[in-house]
Amino acid sequence: MIRKSDSEIQQAVLEEFKWDTRIEETEIGVEVANGVVTLTGTVSSYAKKMAAQEAAHYVAGVLDVANDIVVKAPGSPGRTDTEIAQAVRRALEWDVRVPHERIRSTVSDGIVNLEGNVDFLREREDAERAVRFLEGVCGVRNYLIVSPSTVGADKVRAMIERVFERRARHEIEREAERIQVSVIEGNVTLTGKVGSFAEKRAILGALSHAPGVHTVTDHLSIEPET
Repeated sequence: MIRKSDSEIQQAVLEEFKWDTRIEETEIGVEVANGVVTLTGTVSSYAKKMAAQEAAHYVAGVLDVANDIVVKAPGSPGRTDTEIAQAVRRALEWDVRVPHERIRSTVSDGIVNLEGNVDFLREREDAERAVRFLEGVCGVRNYLIVSPSTVGADKVRAMIERVFERRARHEIEREAERIQVSVIEGNVTLTGKVGSFAEKRAILGALSHAPGVHTVTDHLSIEPET
């Protein structure tokens, strides 16, 4: 497979922004170096910042995305921290995937801090997702802790192999061997190579449902096989 040049990736990201109705592409600058995309500029909501990051990841040839976009509310008065905190509480209570009674939040200058404990990494991510797109939110700091449990490298590797199996990839063992797994007290570190962003997302999604996985440090690079 012929790799795209940085200029081709940059143009493709800009084209992706034009097609994504969540993004005003004129607000965002795109720089690319060795397949790593850096996003800059100012947007009016945290939702737009995350939408740009997600859209950039969808472009073939993008290895990683550095999101340096700044969130700045429009000139007119926005939501107060009290109003945001109230909205955060309602969002957590209404989301059936989130143990809201075990989560507390603090809001300062539009930045939401989430604290407390959950049983699964997926619940930690769902809690952040529930509040990140609320009006007035400029950013989310997720300090939620996943309750202790035991997980080993062998179990993590087996889950990764099942991801490849579900995606109907041939030579499952060889694909999984491209990924190195380290587990220390529930903190999983992944290094190595995957064939696409969709593959990476599937692996990270599977691990987020695993009991005992507290955090996942993702050092996977995207390198399509020739």
